[in-house]
Amino acid sequence: MYELPLETVNKWLRLWLEEDIGMGDVTTMTTIPADQQSKGVIHVKDQGIIAGLPVAQAVFALIDPALRFEAKAQDGQAVSYGTVLAEVSGSTRSILLGERLALNLMQRMSGVATRTRQYVDAIEELPVRLVDTRKTTPGHRLLEKYAVRVGGGHNHRFGLYDAVMIKDNHIKGSGGIVQAIESARAQIPHTMKIEVEVESMEQLEQALAAKPDIIMLDNMTPQQMREAVVRMKSQAPHILVEASGSVTLETIRSIAETGVDVISVGRLTYSVQALDISLDLNDRKGAGA
Repeated sequence: MYELPLETVNKWLRLWLEEDIGMGDVTTMTTIPADQQSKGVIHVKDQGIIAGLPVAQAVFALIDPALRFEAKAQDGQAVSYGTVLAEVSGSTRSILLGERLALNLMQRMSGVATRTRQYVDAIEELPVRLVDTRKTTPGHRLLEKYAVRVGGGHNHRFGLYDAVMIKDNHIKGSGGIVQAIESARAQIPHTMKIEVEVESMEQLEQALAAKPDIIMLDNMTPQQMREAVVRMKSQAPHILVEASGSVTLETIRSIAETGVDVISVGRLTYSVQALDISLDLNDRKGAGA
Protein backbone atom coordinates (compact mmCIF):
# COMPACT_ATOMS: atom_id res chain seq x y z
CA MET A 1 0.00 0.00 0.00
CA TYR A 2 2.80 2.39 0.90
CA GLU A 3 5.47 1.19 -1.55
CA LEU A 4 8.03 3.62 -2.92
CA PRO A 5 10.11 3.12 -6.10
CA LEU A 6 13.40 3.27 -4.21
CA GLU A 7 15.54 3.14 -7.37
CA THR A 8 14.00 6.44 -8.43
CA VAL A 9 14.19 7.83 -4.89
CA ASN A 10 17.89 6.95 -4.72
CA LYS A 11 18.62 9.13 -7.76
CA TRP A 12 17.29 12.14 -5.87
CA LEU A 13 18.99 11.11 -2.63
CA ARG A 14 22.39 11.05 -4.34
CA LEU A 15 21.86 14.59 -5.58
CA TRP A 16 20.73 15.82 -2.17
CA LEU A 17 23.64 14.12 -0.42
CA GLU A 18 26.04 15.73 -2.88
CA GLU A 19 24.44 19.11 -2.18
CA ASP A 20 24.90 18.70 1.57
CA ILE A 21 28.25 16.92 1.81
CA GLY A 22 30.13 18.51 -1.09
CA MET A 23 33.85 17.82 -0.61
CA GLY A 24 33.25 16.28 2.82
CA ASP A 25 31.93 16.94 6.33
CA VAL A 26 34.81 18.97 7.72
CA THR A 27 33.37 19.10 11.25
CA THR A 28 32.91 15.36 11.57
CA MET A 29 36.23 14.52 9.91
CA THR A 30 38.14 16.81 12.28
CA THR A 31 36.37 15.85 15.51
CA ILE A 32 35.35 12.17 15.23
CA PRO A 33 37.92 9.34 15.06
CA ALA A 34 37.67 7.32 11.85
CA ASP A 35 37.15 4.00 13.64
CA GLN A 36 34.60 5.17 16.20
CA GLN A 37 31.32 3.25 16.31
CA SER A 38 28.00 4.51 17.66
CA LYS A 39 24.28 3.89 17.72
CA GLY A 40 22.00 6.72 16.67
CA VAL A 41 18.46 6.76 18.05
CA ILE A 42 15.90 8.54 15.90
CA HIS A 43 12.98 9.78 17.99
CA VAL A 44 10.12 12.21 17.63
CA LYS A 45 9.61 15.33 19.76
CA ASP A 46 6.10 15.93 18.50
CA GLN A 47 2.90 14.04 17.74
CA GLY A 48 1.47 13.04 14.39
CA ILE A 49 1.69 10.46 11.62
CA ILE A 50 5.09 9.10 10.64
CA ALA A 51 6.17 8.88 7.01
CA GLY A 52 9.58 8.39 5.44
CA LEU A 53 11.23 5.57 7.37
CA PRO A 54 12.17 3.66 4.18
CA VAL A 55 13.63 6.89 2.80
CA ALA A 56 15.75 7.44 5.91
CA GLN A 57 16.98 3.86 5.64
CA ALA A 58 17.90 4.44 2.00
CA VAL A 59 19.88 7.57 2.93
CA PHE A 60 22.04 5.69 5.41
CA ALA A 61 22.47 2.76 3.01
CA LEU A 62 23.82 5.10 0.34
CA ILE A 63 26.19 6.72 2.83
CA ASP A 64 27.56 3.43 4.16
CA PRO A 65 26.18 -0.04 3.32
CA ALA A 66 27.75 -1.33 6.54
CA LEU A 67 25.39 0.76 8.67
CA ARG A 68 22.60 -1.21 10.36
CA PHE A 69 19.17 0.46 10.27
CA GLU A 70 16.41 -0.98 12.44
CA ALA A 71 12.95 0.57 12.23
CA LYS A 72 11.06 0.70 15.54
CA ALA A 73 7.88 2.15 14.02
CA GLN A 74 6.22 2.03 10.62
CA ASP A 75 4.93 4.56 8.13
CA GLY A 76 1.34 5.50 8.84
CA GLN A 77 1.70 4.99 12.59
CA ALA A 78 0.39 7.64 14.96
CA VAL A 79 3.17 8.61 17.37
CA SER A 80 3.59 10.91 20.36
CA TYR A 81 6.48 12.74 22.00
CA GLY A 82 9.37 10.43 22.77
CA THR A 83 8.47 7.59 20.42
CA VAL A 84 11.60 5.90 19.06
CA LEU A 85 11.28 5.58 15.31
CA ALA A 86 14.51 3.80 14.39
CA GLU A 87 18.06 2.98 15.44
CA VAL A 88 21.07 3.17 13.13
CA SER A 89 24.37 1.58 14.20
CA GLY A 90 27.90 1.62 12.82
CA SER A 91 30.48 4.23 11.93
CA THR A 92 29.85 7.45 13.85
CA ARG A 93 31.12 9.46 10.88
CA SER A 94 28.71 7.72 8.52
CA ILE A 95 25.75 8.26 10.83
CA LEU A 96 26.49 11.98 11.07
CA LEU A 97 26.90 12.28 7.30
CA GLY A 98 23.38 11.01 6.68
CA GLU A 99 21.68 12.47 9.74
CA ARG A 100 20.45 15.78 8.38
CA LEU A 101 19.10 14.57 5.04
CA ALA A 102 17.34 11.61 6.64
CA LEU A 103 15.73 13.82 9.29
CA ASN A 104 14.81 16.61 6.88
CA LEU A 105 12.95 14.20 4.62
CA MET A 106 11.20 12.36 7.44
CA GLN A 107 10.14 15.63 9.09
CA ARG A 108 8.65 17.02 5.89
CA MET A 109 6.98 13.77 4.87
CA SER A 110 5.56 13.22 8.35
CA GLY A 111 4.16 16.75 8.29
CA VAL A 112 2.36 15.97 5.03
CA ALA A 113 1.03 12.66 6.38
CA THR A 114 -0.15 14.33 9.58
CA ARG A 115 -1.95 17.12 7.72
CA THR A 116 -3.56 14.59 5.40
CA ARG A 117 -4.83 12.48 8.29
CA GLN A 118 -6.47 15.57 9.81
CA TYR A 119 -8.40 16.16 6.59
CA VAL A 120 -9.29 12.48 6.26
CA ASP A 121 -10.65 12.45 9.81
CA ALA A 122 -12.72 15.58 9.09
CA ILE A 123 -14.70 13.77 6.36
CA GLU A 124 -14.84 10.41 8.10
CA GLU A 125 -17.71 8.15 6.97
CA LEU A 126 -18.68 10.38 4.05
CA PRO A 127 -18.50 8.81 0.53
CA VAL A 128 -15.88 11.19 -0.87
CA ARG A 129 -12.20 10.84 -1.82
CA LEU A 130 -9.55 13.28 -0.60
CA VAL A 131 -6.77 13.91 -3.14
CA ASP A 132 -3.66 16.06 -3.37
CA THR A 133 -2.56 18.46 -6.12
CA ARG A 134 0.62 19.40 -8.02
CA LYS A 135 1.42 22.03 -5.38
CA THR A 136 4.43 20.08 -4.16
CA THR A 137 8.03 21.00 -3.37
CA PRO A 138 10.09 20.79 -6.60
CA GLY A 139 12.10 17.57 -6.55
CA HIS A 140 10.02 16.11 -3.71
CA ARG A 141 6.74 15.31 -5.49
CA LEU A 142 7.21 11.54 -5.35
CA LEU A 143 7.91 11.64 -1.61
CA GLU A 144 5.16 14.10 -0.75
CA LYS A 145 2.53 12.24 -2.74
CA TYR A 146 3.66 9.04 -1.03
CA ALA A 147 3.21 10.80 2.32
CA VAL A 148 -0.34 11.76 1.32
CA ARG A 149 -1.13 8.07 0.80
CA VAL A 150 0.47 7.23 4.14
CA GLY A 151 -1.84 9.78 5.76
CA GLY A 152 -4.90 8.14 4.24
CA GLY A 153 -5.41 10.36 1.19
CA HIS A 154 -5.18 9.65 -2.52
CA ASN A 155 -3.17 11.08 -5.37
CA HIS A 156 -4.40 13.31 -8.18
CA ARG A 157 -2.35 13.33 -11.38
CA PHE A 158 1.40 13.16 -10.80
CA GLY A 159 2.33 15.65 -13.50
CA LEU A 160 1.28 17.39 -16.68
CA TYR A 161 1.75 14.16 -18.64
CA ASP A 162 -0.78 11.70 -17.22
CA ALA A 163 -4.16 13.42 -17.63
CA VAL A 164 -5.83 16.33 -19.43
CA MET A 165 -6.81 19.00 -16.92
CA ILE A 166 -8.36 22.02 -18.62
CA LYS A 167 -8.19 25.09 -16.39
CA ASP A 168 -9.21 28.73 -16.85
CA ASN A 169 -6.17 29.74 -18.90
CA HIS A 170 -6.57 26.75 -21.22
CA ILE A 171 -10.19 27.75 -21.72
CA LYS A 172 -9.20 31.32 -22.54
CA GLY A 173 -6.41 30.23 -24.85
CA SER A 174 -8.50 27.74 -26.81
CA GLY A 175 -11.59 29.89 -27.19
CA GLY A 176 -13.95 28.15 -24.80
CA ILE A 177 -14.74 25.03 -22.79
CA VAL A 178 -16.27 23.05 -25.64
CA GLN A 179 -13.42 23.89 -28.01
CA ALA A 180 -10.81 22.90 -25.43
CA ILE A 181 -12.43 19.55 -24.63
CA GLU A 182 -13.03 18.65 -28.27
CA SER A 183 -9.48 19.58 -29.25
CA ALA A 184 -7.99 17.51 -26.44
CA ARG A 185 -10.20 14.50 -27.14
CA ALA A 186 -9.15 14.49 -30.78
CA GLN A 187 -5.46 14.25 -29.90
CA ILE A 188 -5.09 12.09 -26.78
CA PRO A 189 -5.16 8.29 -26.41
CA HIS A 190 -8.55 6.77 -25.68
CA THR A 191 -7.21 5.60 -22.29
CA MET A 192 -6.56 9.13 -21.00
CA LYS A 193 -9.16 11.05 -19.01
CA ILE A 194 -10.25 14.66 -19.53
CA GLU A 195 -11.03 16.95 -16.61
CA VAL A 196 -12.30 20.51 -16.94
CA GLU A 197 -12.54 23.28 -14.37
CA VAL A 198 -15.73 25.36 -14.12
CA GLU A 199 -16.46 28.40 -12.00
CA SER A 200 -20.17 28.97 -12.65
CA MET A 201 -23.39 27.18 -13.57
CA GLU A 202 -23.10 28.63 -17.07
CA GLN A 203 -19.69 27.03 -17.52
CA LEU A 204 -21.05 23.81 -16.03
CA GLU A 205 -23.69 23.61 -18.77
CA GLN A 206 -21.01 24.12 -21.42
CA ALA A 207 -18.88 21.39 -19.90
CA LEU A 208 -21.76 18.94 -19.69
CA ALA A 209 -22.45 19.47 -23.38
CA ALA A 210 -18.88 18.43 -24.21
CA LYS A 211 -18.99 15.32 -21.97
CA PRO A 212 -15.63 15.28 -20.13
CA ASP A 213 -14.76 12.50 -17.69
CA ILE A 214 -14.44 14.80 -14.67
CA ILE A 215 -15.75 18.26 -13.88
CA MET A 216 -14.01 20.32 -11.20
CA LEU A 217 -16.13 22.85 -9.32
CA ASP A 218 -13.62 25.58 -8.58
CA ASN A 219 -14.11 28.00 -5.66
CA MET A 220 -17.87 27.53 -5.54
CA THR A 221 -19.89 27.93 -2.37
CA PRO A 222 -21.38 24.79 -0.80
CA GLN A 223 -24.81 25.84 -2.04
CA GLN A 224 -23.53 26.25 -5.60
CA MET A 225 -21.78 22.88 -5.37
CA ARG A 226 -24.97 21.25 -4.15
CA GLU A 227 -26.91 22.66 -7.12
CA ALA A 228 -24.16 21.56 -9.51
CA VAL A 229 -24.11 18.03 -8.09
CA VAL A 230 -27.89 17.69 -8.47
CA ARG A 231 -27.65 18.92 -12.06
CA MET A 232 -24.80 16.57 -12.95
CA LYS A 233 -26.23 13.48 -11.26
CA SER A 234 -29.51 13.92 -13.09
CA GLN A 235 -28.01 14.63 -16.51
CA ALA A 236 -24.63 12.86 -16.51
CA PRO A 237 -24.22 10.55 -13.48
CA HIS A 238 -21.15 8.92 -15.04
CA ILE A 239 -19.13 12.17 -14.81
CA LEU A 240 -17.12 12.49 -11.62
CA VAL A 241 -17.56 15.68 -9.61
CA GLU A 242 -14.47 17.23 -8.03
CA ALA A 243 -14.45 20.18 -5.65
CA SER A 244 -11.39 22.40 -5.33
CA GLY A 245 -10.25 25.84 -4.28
CA SER A 246 -9.41 27.21 -0.81
CA VAL A 247 -10.49 24.04 1.00
CA THR A 248 -9.64 24.16 4.71
CA LEU A 249 -10.14 21.88 7.71
CA GLU A 250 -13.01 24.14 8.73
CA THR A 251 -14.81 23.91 5.37
CA ILE A 252 -14.05 20.45 4.04
CA ARG A 253 -16.90 18.63 5.76
CA SER A 254 -19.55 21.03 4.46
CA ILE A 255 -18.05 20.60 0.99
CA ALA A 256 -18.10 16.81 1.31
CA GLU A 257 -21.74 16.92 2.36
CA THR A 258 -22.71 18.50 -0.97
CA GLY A 259 -22.34 15.10 -2.66
CA VAL A 260 -19.14 15.66 -4.64
CA ASP A 261 -17.07 12.56 -5.42
CA VAL A 262 -13.59 14.02 -4.93
CA ILE A 263 -12.09 16.94 -3.00
CA SER A 264 -8.62 18.15 -4.00
CA VAL A 265 -6.62 20.06 -1.40
CA GLY A 266 -3.36 21.87 -2.12
CA ARG A 267 -2.76 22.41 1.59
CA LEU A 268 -1.89 18.73 2.00
CA THR A 269 1.55 19.38 0.50
CA TYR A 270 2.32 23.08 0.74
CA SER A 271 2.81 25.18 3.89
CA VAL A 272 2.68 22.14 6.16
CA GLN A 273 4.28 22.09 9.61
CA ALA A 274 7.11 19.55 9.70
CA LEU A 275 7.23 17.15 12.64
CA ASP A 276 10.12 17.62 15.06
CA ILE A 277 12.35 14.53 14.74
CA SER A 278 15.87 14.14 16.18
CA LEU A 279 18.78 11.71 16.17
CA ASP A 280 20.85 11.27 19.33
CA LEU A 281 24.07 9.27 19.57
CA ASN A 282 24.70 6.80 22.37
CA ASP A 283 26.64 3.58 23.00
CA ARG A 284 29.81 5.11 21.56
CA LYS A 285 32.58 2.55 20.97
CA GLY A 286 36.06 2.45 19.45
CA ALA A 287 38.82 5.02 19.43
CA GLY A 288 38.14 8.02 21.64
CA ALA A 289 35.49 6.18 23.68
